[in-house]
Amino acid sequence: MSAHPPLIPKHSHALPMKVGTRGSPLALWQTRHFLSTISAVCPVMATGPVFEEHVIATSGDRIQDRKLADVGGKGLFAKEIHEALLDGRVDFAVHSLKDLETELPPGIVLACTLKREDARDALILGPHGGQASSSSPFDCLPAGATVGTASVRRQSQLLAARPDLNVTTIRGNVQTRLARLRSGEFAATLLALAGLRRLGLEDQADVVLDPEAMVPSAGQGIVGITVRAADEDLHELLAAIEDAEAKAVSTAERALLAALDGSCRTPIGGHARLLPTGELQLTGLVARADGSFLLKRSLHGASADAARLGRELGDSLRADSPADIFS
Repeated sequence: MSAHPPLIPKHSHALPMKVGTRGSPLALWQTRHFLSTISAVCPVMATGPVFEEHVIATSGDRIQDRKLADVGGKGLFAKEIHEALLDGRVDFAVHSLKDLETELPPGIVLACTLKREDARDALILGPHGGQASSSSPFDCLPAGATVGTASVRRQSQLLAARPDLNVTTIRGNVQTRLARLRSGEFAATLLALAGLRRLGLEDQADVVLDPEAMVPSAGQGIVGITVRAADEDLHELLAAIEDAEAKAVSTAERALLAALDGSCRTPIGGHARLLPTGELQLTGLVARADGSFLLKRSLHGASADAARLGRELGDSLRADSPADIFS
């Protein structure tokens, strides 16, 4: 947390300032965590609250019967929130950074990243999912088992390790997916450990997957805050709660994504971490959804060079991947 003195929002913004968010339980947890964090650097105003949450329904939340890749990609989780930000209905927007597109609409900037929760994925087993194994993390799954996931990144890595598995689409919030799993509809599913932790559901994770076994999504476990590019006073306010490590790793991971420029149908993974030496290590992955091709590489260098490392690794992966992967 920053040692900045309390900051008073400029009078150009009417109070309370409005914070846009999706309405899922996880999105609301993240928004309230942001409000708690930013309120700590703002004085209590006698006139009432400084911030107020505003739930915005997004296309990504409404469309539950199709893969995101078939209806416009993960940008559907932010489209209506971007619109509310641009037309002034909200002043801040809170996002799961992994769901925020790499190229933001003109006039909107990613102004702040909060401290990263655990970036790893978790395997959750259903009633017929077998028992967790101490050897290969996927050995516990029975031959031909059906695994539910909406992520082509997870699907590709799972099938590369276990081509016998049947991977099918599962959509909905964390609680919905767990309920469908418990009903026996799937043998297993994969979820971000960060989301389970934030919802108090970490005990549902049967196997926590090492980032080398399952490269996480770029930005996974990080909450990102967007504002209008012209709102310089809000940039100053957010600088007081920016987490330096989250900024460095997310900069590298998002630069990797930008260099690869894959579609939402392209399985891409990106995971950066700070080494004990202070250097940054970035791992990137490109694959085919069916797991028939998978290329994974790592690069390390100074954290100040995070953007360059991301571009360099992305260019390397793109150069050595089949062209059809990015079509």
